[in-house]
Amino acid sequence: MSRVMVVTSGKGGVGKTTSSASLGAALAQAGQTVVVVDFDVGLRNLDLVMGAERRVVYDLVNVVQGDAKLPQALIRDKRIDTLSLLPASQTRDKDALTEEGVGRVIDDLREKFDWIVCDSPAGIDKGATLAMRFADLAVVVTNPEVSSVRDSDRIIGMLDSKTRRAERGEKLEKHLLLTRYDAARAARGDMMKVEDVLEILAIPLLGIIAESPDVLTASNVGCPITLHNPASAAARAYTEAARRLLGETIAITAPMERRGLMSRLFGRKAVVA
Repeated sequence: MSRVMVVTSGKGGVGKTTSSASLGAALAQAGQTVVVVDFDVGLRNLDLVMGAERRVVYDLVNVVQGDAKLPQALIRDKRIDTLSLLPASQTRDKDALTEEGVGRVIDDLREKFDWIVCDSPAGIDKGATLAMRFADLAVVVTNPEVSSVRDSDRIIGMLDSKTRRAERGEKLEKHLLLTRYDAARAARGDMMKVEDVLEILAIPLLGIIAESPDVLTASNVGCPITLHNPASAAARAYTEAARRLLGETIAITAPMERRGLMSRLFGRKAVVA
């Protein structure tokens, strides 16, 4: 049975699009058929992160409004044939989307794919509510910063009230993905520790993605990090998160503080949040 997953957060710049592409690619690498849908109408960045910007002809708005058929708008990834993209429009606004139209597209995608990954725009406007509306589960992407955690708490409230499942009294599965984590900064008190974020948001932890230049490099070359640099720590963290989504039990290990020569000589211990 197919599953619709929204990747969401209240704050911009936390890594939703990168996480949508990376989780989608990791699920596809695990043998699942996956489509990643860009709901950020008007800005459209998912096609860049997935290296498909020159292949966009039709988009989500075209399909919703009946100007194109779904197969015309879907872009199959050239690196892994079980991964596809449904891009957003760059020239329209979010008012071009309707609940009825989005619901129809989601139903059509359920017939073709095991996973429909909805990359939500930041904020709580129409685009974000439509991205989560038909979800079976949600991945809430959060940085270990007070403003990001507060906005994510608001999003969790919306997931529990604005989705179809919530309105039917059904449980919406929610997971926390903590991104841009730096153990050294957390140890100094410059950012929140993992346990503090978990205490506030009170949803299960899906994974911890450490702050890493590898993530930015992969985005800049238009390739999900699980495909671009699978041996990197970030790629392994995304791959393990995808395996947890598939039901595997894998322990989560917090990234450790990187120690220099002097700290090793003086015997300082690495910090695990």
